[in-house]
Amino acid sequence: MSVSLVVLRLELAETSPVPGGFPYSAAATEMSDEEIQEKSLAAATAFLDGKEPVEKAAIIHQHIGRREMTDMIIETIKPDAALKAVMEEGKASEASSPDDRSKHNGQSGGVGTAPDSPSKQLPDQISFFSGNPSVEIVHGIMHLYKTNKMTSLKEDVRRSAMLCILTVPATMTSHDLMKFVASFYEAIEHMKIIRDSTPNQYMVLIKFSTQADADSFYMTCNGRQFNSIEEDVCQLVYVERAEVFKSEDGASLPVMDLTELPKCTVCLERMDESVNGILTTLCNHSFHSQCLQRWEDTTCPVCRYCQTPEPVEENKCFECGVQENLWICLICGHIGCGRYVSRHAYKHFEETQHTYAMQLTNHRVWDYAGDNYVHRLVASKTDGKLVQYECEGDICQEEKIDALQLEYSYLLTSQLESQRIYWENKIVRIEKDTAEEINNMKTKFKETIEKCDSLEHRLNDLVKEKQSVERKCTQLNTKVSKLTTELKEEQEMNKCLRANQILLQNKLKEEEKLLKETCEQKDLQITEVQEQLRDVMFYLETQQKINHLPAEARQEIQDGQINIAMASSAGSSAGGPGKPSSRKGRGKRGK
Repeated sequence: MSVSLVVLRLELAETSPVPGGFPYSAAATEMSDEEIQEKSLAAATAFLDGKEPVEKAAIIHQHIGRREMTDMIIETIKPDAALKAVMEEGKASEASSPDDRSKHNGQSGGVGTAPDSPSKQLPDQISFFSGNPSVEIVHGIMHLYKTNKMTSLKEDVRRSAMLCILTVPATMTSHDLMKFVASFYEAIEHMKIIRDSTPNQYMVLIKFSTQADADSFYMTCNGRQFNSIEEDVCQLVYVERAEVFKSEDGASLPVMDLTELPKCTVCLERMDESVNGILTTLCNHSFHSQCLQRWEDTTCPVCRYCQTPEPVEENKCFECGVQENLWICLICGHIGCGRYVSRHAYKHFEETQHTYAMQLTNHRVWDYAGDNYVHRLVASKTDGKLVQYECEGDICQEEKIDALQLEYSYLLTSQLESQRIYWENKIVRIEKDTAEEINNMKTKFKETIEKCDSLEHRLNDLVKEKQSVERKCTQLNTKVSKLTTELKEEQEMNKCLRANQILLQNKLKEEEKLLKETCEQKDLQITEVQEQLRDVMFYLETQQKINHLPAEARQEIQDGQINIAMASSAGSSAGGPGKPSSRKGRGKRGK
């Protein structure tokens, strides 16, 4: 027996809490939770990566479609001593008594009482939980995907230790469900009952201790009735993964290598071809085969499309293709349109002289020669008019049959003779047309041969022209190769000249810099020489002037001293009246 694995994905709204203990993976021992989540959302992440928030919201809304997020109740049942005792006694109830409920219910954050001992310090507030801790309410959509791999129960391969009962009737309570799985109570770790907006049914996830226990439960309970009264059976599938994602993370986007299972419109159950047979109608809607059998109608339960349409007659006029007001010739079976459309039936009568034609809609026979109906018509004894013959009784019936046989024999003889004449004339006409067509074909054949000869001459000329063009092309290619070589040499020479030009420009800049430095040194030396010359001239002029002075003045100058002040003051004092300037050292040299 081959079985398939499914993947349960709970898509939650942004504000919905995450149910505890819901995620599961059969490959948890091989991959971490982060790797499993990254692998599951790889396609959605790649598709939504780089999109704006508005665009992301539009894409997610498009994939959700008309599905609406609803409240789902997830009830977790774990085997314990109390539950086991309840199962054995058979007196358990789903709801607790009002007295017990009043003991456990209260307001969160109640004020604590004073401690018995001063050494014990109690907090001002004590947090506690009100209600049933095993029941969680979330808001979202439950997706059911089917994997593309099939495994056999006889093969020793890893499948999963979790099974899912796709549909459980709402009439079955939790106590009834526990009695149903009572024989495997020791092997069950926990069960999760999932109730969504689907009416009259709910889903159950059962986690077993080992895969062998899950296989044993599958072989025992799959296809088994829940009880002997109702017809509902247990439909089991292996759960490869159970995951929880937020809607904004792209949980509704398609998952790689997985196929989402739709719901049957009739029974509102998931459709899996490995569990139940699935039929697809002409309008591309799928249903369970049993549900469609119970429908007992030829229309589709969704769109009311008729699955067994009435046969449409494909009769049409042989000439123009019209499908209305058609007449069939009773002699040769030719179908033509009536005289009020394109008159092809009447034209057939004019060409073949086939007198009788029957209208396809009411099966009445028309006589083109007499220009009236002849179907079951006789002449009235009172006024001689043609009326429809409606005689009753065996005698009238026999007379009618004899008359019809006689009339049909006469009609057949006359029509066969006219048919022979018609076909002989048609054969002669066809032979004549064929002879003319043969002569025309011979003439066309001669013209075709002449055209072929001219085309051959033209082809020879084109071949010669092609050869001459190829020779020219070869010469041009040689010239192009030579010019390309010369161009490369010129480029190399130009490259060398540019390198030399750059080198000479650098040398010129160095020479200009050296010349500038030399000019600056020369100007500096000239300035120094000019100053020395000025000092020498000043010394000579002073010595000459001192030599022309009397001896007393020279003696006075010789005994005098020279005080050197600031440059500006020295210049002004030197040129000022009554302030003769003199240098002591140079005066001594003057003597």
